[in-house]
Amino acid sequence: MVEPAASFQQYLNGAGLKGTRQRELVVRTFFNLGRHVSAHDLYGVVRRRNKRIGLVTVYRTLKLLRDAGLAEERRFTRDFSLFEPKPRRHHDHMICLRCGKIVEFENETIEMLQEEAAQRAGFRIVTHKLELYGKCGKCQARA
Repeated sequence: MVEPAASFQQYLNGAGLKGTRQRELVVRTFFNLGRHVSAHDLYGVVRRRNKRIGLVTVYRTLKLLRDAGLAEERRFTRDFSLFEPKPRRHHDHMICLRCGKIVEFENETIEMLQEEAAQRAGFRIVTHKLELYGKCGKCQARA
């Protein structure tokens, strides 16, 4: 399997874009974090390593990673996008409406039910996402 940074460089080359040290740092940091992250949060981490990197560079690099198929952009709220490294396996999300905690989960029964519903409707699923919104255990306990 090709390392994400190498795949990103191949994408940049194919798109006629340059690979810069700043982009390289953003990409390395993003994949090292390995979790859902906003451009602003990633910027905070990257900025500690290089004060010359701007928020726009981080945001544009995340969009390029998305366009290259190496990251997924999620919009769990209207406020901002979160990015996560492209998962190896499909998973769905539970999002706490109070604290913002994100729990990833896989459930074969849900996947089969979705496929059955699509077949009954004469529909072929190309891609999908399941997002469940509620309150996590900690937030329920606080209420």
